[in-house]
Amino acid sequence: MLDTRPGLIDEIRNRFAHVATCPVQGERIFFENAGGALTLKSVVETSAKYAAIPDNQGRDNPMSHDLVKTIAEAKAATMTFLNAKEGQIFVGESGTELLFRMISNAIIESEKGGCVIGTTLEHPASRSAAQRWAKIADKKYISVPHDNETGSVDAESYAALITADTRVATIIHTSPVTGMGVDIAEVSKAIRAVAPDCYIIVDGIQHAAHGQLDIESYGIDGYAISPYKVFSRHGYGIAWISDRLTALPHDSLIDAPEGNWELGTRDTGAYATLSDVVSYFDWLGGELSDSADARERFEAAGKAIHEHEKSLTDAMLHGTGNLKGLAEMEQVKIIGGIDNSRREGLVACWVDGRDTGEIVSALNDRGIRTHIRKADHYSGNILDPLGQPDCIRVSTCHYNTIEEVSVFLTAMREIIEG
Repeated sequence: MLDTRPGLIDEIRNRFAHVATCPVQGERIFFENAGGALTLKSVVETSAKYAAIPDNQGRDNPMSHDLVKTIAEAKAATMTFLNAKEGQIFVGESGTELLFRMISNAIIESEKGGCVIGTTLEHPASRSAAQRWAKIADKKYISVPHDNETGSVDAESYAALITADTRVATIIHTSPVTGMGVDIAEVSKAIRAVAPDCYIIVDGIQHAAHGQLDIESYGIDGYAISPYKVFSRHGYGIAWISDRLTALPHDSLIDAPEGNWELGTRDTGAYATLSDVVSYFDWLGGELSDSADARERFEAAGKAIHEHEKSLTDAMLHGTGNLKGLAEMEQVKIIGGIDNSRREGLVACWVDGRDTGEIVSALNDRGIRTHIRKADHYSGNILDPLGQPDCIRVSTCHYNTIEEVSVFLTAMREIIEG
């Protein structure tokens, strides 16, 4: 837990920009982390530093050499952070763009015929890419239904529909609507038991900020992250790809270095801010562990983040102090159930008989930033089966506090009873 050392939460919060205030709104509590986490102050400083540098990579001058070194160090640090023993890290336009690239490439270059499998839990980034390219490649697309009760999908559901000719499978690590995680290792194991050569691509965009990343244990071929959701900034995405996915024919310049998946000159500042994020997790793990091993520090940070965020969502659901939790408010309905071990820092709910937009607006008027998810192309896959036009998404991160949860619960009671 992050509150085991006095003052640690304050130190954590001090490392983030706008942790308690909005430049426009003023004081506010930020419970909209699933839409984009807070940004590390170091990332802001690094971005400005590299934005001012005119030199390019690959030139024979001291600054260019330093840029190349910065990129190499960021890639190495991120491989350790992800616990990736092989494969490569590269950046692209966004997490969504990288999912499209990995999925399309795997579908087009995998053995002809067969099928592509995904689930109704996924963000449209992976579902759209898989369905579009399956059609182009004349492969059948199979959709695994998620469980409305748990807000997730399990290995057994995949196993029921996997066939030996499954060429590509997509998995979402955590749903940005329900907030529930998926056991990637178990799903991958179930897929490979029937289709061992299947390319498995994971959308890790929602999960990454919560730590506990372990590529080595997943048995997958691709993993995408959007840095703005994990304490960095907009403007780039990160992908890890396995050696065998790297080796597939892919878009590249004629006679370019073999295995290079980056198109054009990348922003060194993006890589540098990636190092800032990894350094932050390393620092946090060092505050919680005496280990001299970086990987062990990352694991310590991830474990503490998970425990702290669970304490926040437990307080939201069951109350804190003398405040009732959402589960005790009769009109409030929780997506994915109340006590769900899959939950990662997020509570999605609606209030019977009340307009969701009005509640989100009323919370915002009280300085509490949440978000309305509507049954549109982003969230209809989750809300339509529930017969819900929308829901309130309250998403926490490890820099949030129980005191902030208390303010939220007080506001919800006043809004509902008012």
